[in-house]
Amino acid sequence: MKEPLKLSRRGLLGLAGVGLAGAGLGAGIAVGVDGVTGGGIASRNAANDPPGLRYDFYGTHQAGITTPAQDRLHFAAFDVAPGTSRADLIELLQDWTVAAAAMTQGKELGEFGAGSANYDAPPEDTGEAVGLPVAGLTVTIGFGPTLFSSSTGEDRFGLLSRKPPELVNLPHFAADDLDPASSGGDLCIQACANDPQVAVHAIRNLTRIAFGRAVLKWSQLGYGRTSSTSTSQKTERNLFGFKDGTANIKNENASDVADFVWTASSPSSPWMAGGTYLVARRIRMTLETWDRASLREQERVTGRTKAEGAPLSGGTEFSETDFSATAADGSRAIDPQSHVAQAHASHNGGAKLLRRGYNFVDGNDALGRLNAGLFFISFQKSPEQFVTIQKNLAKNDALNEYLKHVGSGIFAIPPGAPVGSFIGSSLFLT
Repeated sequence: MKEPLKLSRRGLLGLAGVGLAGAGLGAGIAVGVDGVTGGGIASRNAANDPPGLRYDFYGTHQAGITTPAQDRLHFAAFDVAPGTSRADLIELLQDWTVAAAAMTQGKELGEFGAGSANYDAPPEDTGEAVGLPVAGLTVTIGFGPTLFSSSTGEDRFGLLSRKPPELVNLPHFAADDLDPASSGGDLCIQACANDPQVAVHAIRNLTRIAFGRAVLKWSQLGYGRTSSTSTSQKTERNLFGFKDGTANIKNENASDVADFVWTASSPSSPWMAGGTYLVARRIRMTLETWDRASLREQERVTGRTKAEGAPLSGGTEFSETDFSATAADGSRAIDPQSHVAQAHASHNGGAKLLRRGYNFVDGNDALGRLNAGLFFISFQKSPEQFVTIQKNLAKNDALNEYLKHVGSGIFAIPPGAPVGSFIGSSLFLT
């Protein structure tokens, strides 16, 4: 087995602040991924964590995809800083890999962590996660279309020939009202945990490490997962009060995961074998309008009962939907324009997604309305799966009356990294 990578000198300087090269920091200091050096959070918390709340960063696939969905999210998109070289980009991905591997095991960053040995330098770790359980933290890293070719068509890092044909900006969908400042990005990081402070700590410190090489473009906090990704999890509710993601792909369903989530090797992008594609959509819900709708109307446009989450064709939450069933008045029990009908695989050429969304509430707008909704995340073998479904929803879904899509992003998620390597390493092979 290869030795774990170590944080570069530049990454350490990002943690400690620019211009502090003499502040007790040595090049190549381990971040503790070998279980010996680094901070001591792991040893303090290991006995206290419930089983299943610690996930390895290294592996065949990246964690945070089929991993049982945690309760909290901090998602961040970055643009590579002007003047960053290919070598700088590789170094950043190596540093992110080392730091993510450490944090997912509950270890502080740097040689001394939050308790820096030099009182005249910033601590190497920001410290807000000290003493907290690891809380099932996962860190998932991806590459946007503009990493391969900038908005002006520049091949900044010599990666254009390796760009997957599928990795293109999503088309404009009907009723999209996207904010460019909250869309796109060269790189993305999804941090999920069962403690919001643990997820924020991960993004905060990975952003520090990126200093001088990548800048934060936009980010989103999420809570209350709206999609279960394991049969061991109950179905949670979105801000409309309805159960969300009942028919989601579950990690225990190996055939669906293989058919709809993981990419295979291809001549154009062999480095993506075992990876997937992430689509993120910030969907604002017009809650004030929704809250004035009758229960009958809410259930009609959703296609399910609000209390149980059962399809209006009858049964319980997990009963099969019967789109031919009729109501007492002879009409369809499930409105053909309902969200359940329009999103169903049978109405989208069999396309399915692995959903991993979160609620968000970001204060209120100038009119006093809640700035709230769903931060939708899906993983799929091909972005065409999402495009097919979203085109149909954007055109026909009765729920559109209460929704507005205001942010968007698409990212290639490379396979996981083995110990001694880094995320996306095969992309850079010559």
